[in-house]
Amino acid sequence: MAEPVTSFSRPRVLSGMRPTGKLHLGNYMGALANWVRLQDQYECYFFIADWHALTSDYADTSQIVQNTQDVMLDYLAAGLDPARTVLFLQSKVLQHAELNLLLGMITPLGWLERVPTYKEQQENLTGKDLSNYGFLGYPLLMASDILIYQPQFVPVGNDQTAHVELTREVARRFNQFYKLNGEEVLPEPKVLLTPSPKLPGTDGRKMSKSYGNTILLTDPEAEVRKKLKTMVTDPARVRRTDPGDPDKCPVGDLHKVFSTPETLAKVYEGCRSAGIGCIECKGWAADALVQVLNPIQERRAQYSSKDVKDILEDGSDRARVRAEQTMEQVRAAMQLTPGSQTGR
Repeated sequence: MAEPVTSFSRPRVLSGMRPTGKLHLGNYMGALANWVRLQDQYECYFFIADWHALTSDYADTSQIVQNTQDVMLDYLAAGLDPARTVLFLQSKVLQHAELNLLLGMITPLGWLERVPTYKEQQENLTGKDLSNYGFLGYPLLMASDILIYQPQFVPVGNDQTAHVELTREVARRFNQFYKLNGEEVLPEPKVLLTPSPKLPGTDGRKMSKSYGNTILLTDPEAEVRKKLKTMVTDPARVRRTDPGDPDKCPVGDLHKVFSTPETLAKVYEGCRSAGIGCIECKGWAADALVQVLNPIQERRAQYSSKDVKDILEDGSDRARVRAEQTMEQVRAAMQLTPGSQTGR
């Protein structure tokens, strides 16, 4: 008979990304860099959410395989280690779909409709028909992705906390209905807030693929410098002799994240006194970005397509074993297993 969840020596965390193409600096600073740090403290499960890509990109699936490979290469390039972390592909662990189906039976429709990103994406992605069941239900699939591994924490930024709260509510509702030998099966995961510095794109807005304003982790040095040359700056600096304010400049925001304290001091002094021009300031920012990107690109070059395939296969096998342990408990608690007994 399945046993209730037991504790582990290290707390478990789970997170993932959709395969929508090569990752950019915003993805790195917002998630990947933190995931790499977590490997030493937590039992980590990080995955590529290819089913989630279908919720909005169902009409054209031609790039999902290539995008999956690119994202996994970026995971590895950032420093995720398959020897210390379970790296896997969502669609290779069918237990995600099974738990999603079962949780769908108990989740009120209103819970899904109130998720902030549901209406936001419908308003922003006007070129796509998102009036489909999969898009409405994607927060529950996300909850299933999390709960199937019974993690203690989910590392997210502030903009994703609503999804974790929904996950907690779903777990709570399941545990109210079903127990295994008197014990709760699905622990409520806590938010592990990811430090996420403000990282503007080349047009000054948040760095995002949908805006076409990104600096990719794979961009060579020449491309980085080219992109930064056209980056918007403090609108008050119309002429070279006009003083500016790095606190009102997207390039200044990049310096705050990537430049040394010495360079940042030169930026503040030179910009506010009009002692330097924007081109020189952008050059310094490019120098700092290249220092970050070079080791990432060097690690990326060490992995082949076969390496990615093997890592995903191995990680998905490991994830499947852990997911099935949860599903055995879930089926028993719901009395879907012959001879199962619960302490309800």
